[in-house]
Amino acid sequence: MEQSEVVKRVVGILTEAGEMRRLLEENPESDAPDTDSTVVTALLNETMPRIAIPEDATVEDVVVLVGREVGGAVEQLVGAFTLAFAMLAQVHDAGQMDVTSADVLQDLALRAEQFGAEGPDETDL
Repeated sequence: MEQSEVVKRVVGILTEAGEMRRLLEENPESDAPDTDSTVVTALLNETMPRIAIPEDATVEDVVVLVGREVGGAVEQLVGAFTLAFAMLAQVHDAGQMDVTSADVLQDLALRAEQFGAEGPDETDL
């Protein structure tokens, strides 16, 4: 999955979490809204590579194989969440009261196409 798609999916997850928080703030007496983890599970299933482990593989072989194959996918996910956090923190630290977290996430989703397969660099923030 390209980094731009991972960023968009992370924005969706964070937007959904913000909406759940808003609903709880509006009605604190209500039960917690359903936390549908299927979006997170779907993202993990689409991001993580399928790994074929040979029958004769040793534990050490499996560790090396999984580390090599899964490392890049984890790096993509962490990078997308880190980027979203950094952008939200930048607006917060600047004291921009007229910009909501939803505005920041929407801007990030729109700019995600610029990131391509490699991800953003420092000038994208």
